[in-house]
Amino acid sequence: MSLFTIDTNKCDKDGICAIECPAHVIKMTKEGPVPVANAQDFCIQCGHCVAICPKGAFSLSFLSPDQCMPIEKKLMLTADHTEHFLRSRRSIRRYKEKPVPKQIFERAVSIACCAPTGSNRQTVKWLIIDKRSDVQKIAGHVIDWMQYVVKNHPKIAQMLNMEALISQWDQGIDRIARDAPQLVFAYASDEFGSGGADCHTALAYLELALPGLGLGSCWAGYVNYAVGQWPPLAKMLNFPERHSCHGALMVGFPKFKYARAPKRNAPDIVYHVG
Repeated sequence: MSLFTIDTNKCDKDGICAIECPAHVIKMTKEGPVPVANAQDFCIQCGHCVAICPKGAFSLSFLSPDQCMPIEKKLMLTADHTEHFLRSRRSIRRYKEKPVPKQIFERAVSIACCAPTGSNRQTVKWLIIDKRSDVQKIAGHVIDWMQYVVKNHPKIAQMLNMEALISQWDQGIDRIARDAPQLVFAYASDEFGSGGADCHTALAYLELALPGLGLGSCWAGYVNYAVGQWPPLAKMLNFPERHSCHGALMVGFPKFKYARAPKRNAPDIVYHVG
């Protein structure tokens, strides 16, 4: 079966499908675009050829134009909208005592899955902890790990303020998972060198998608750090063999709304002079 087919009644032979192909598996002829030798072996299935064709003439064996989301100009963000959207994002550390509906959350994850990945391998996998009792067990494991670090590596514990976190935990204050109703882990197979970057990018997409659905998030740094350091926590999460966790988010409905976006440092930019 051919890698792609062309609707000759629609194709205007502009050649942009070949120009945009990142794997260079399309070449232009007088008759129109054709696959190069062994194209199927080198295609990364990104769908750029289908997405870029203004006439909808290009179809891959696994993707047709009508299976793609149309890009609507009326929904495109202006520069001001983009700045407001990104600057208004806040890390949420106070959550309502309300579970996260699966339908809403899975819509956010489906958006996060559109994040770029190395060679379009789409390496990211997700582990969702959506029971408060399990979230608290995970936070408890992190505290156990911190107690071990305080005893055996006091300088590291001091640097990470672990004694204060343990003391507050004993007082009923959770600064590990922030009493969030849900924890989300992104992990990938160790066979992919881009797995870490893929997961980080997908998590960034996820946290940006959540506010539009009424949800908020915060990176669970202590939890993610402990996953690779504390065997009881790793055992509870039970990631597949030869897979690594590359990040975790707390997720829930924000308890409060922010009224303004605080100022940040100006970008530290250096232009290289060759």
